[in-house]
Amino acid sequence: MSHSLAGEPPSAGRRAAPLTTAVYSAAEWDLLTTLPGRVLVAAAAPAPGRPPREVAAGLAGLDAVAAGRASDSDLVRAVVASIYARHDGGSNPADGLDDLMDLLAACRAVVKVLRRRADPADSAAYRQWVESVGVRVCHAGDATGPADRRFLDRLGGALGLRR
Repeated sequence: MSHSLAGEPPSAGRRAAPLTTAVYSAAEWDLLTTLPGRVLVAAAAPAPGRPPREVAAGLAGLDAVAAGRASDSDLVRAVVASIYARHDGGSNPADGLDDLMDLLAACRAVVKVLRRRADPADSAAYRQWVESVGVRVCHAGDATGPADRRFLDRLGGALGLRR
């Protein structure tokens, strides 16, 4: 008999029942599942004052996305599972990525969705995980320059991780 069936709490902070996407509208879930890829693309894209990225930077970003599979957060694990399940030509991470301002607006929209619908711990875990994607891309290869630090500061601010 498992602990949760015996009335004891699930181990390691995991919930007895898996997170369902029913809490989120289709548009909200799409926003949550495409944001990590959009951050990866934006962090890896050439920009004024930033060195060109090599393949290692993209791979570091993909590794950061995949690291979400081991998260304690049900939300982060569900988002990663959804990202990996998208093999049907669904949304591309670069879809709708016109510029940095659009990305930051998407981050702020995610923060609002999470504030309304997510457990505070899941919200924090998701936002930190998305930021880690950008950090890993920017820190891959050579030293992080001022333009990368500005990008990461703006990303963290839009995700509500900095003031």
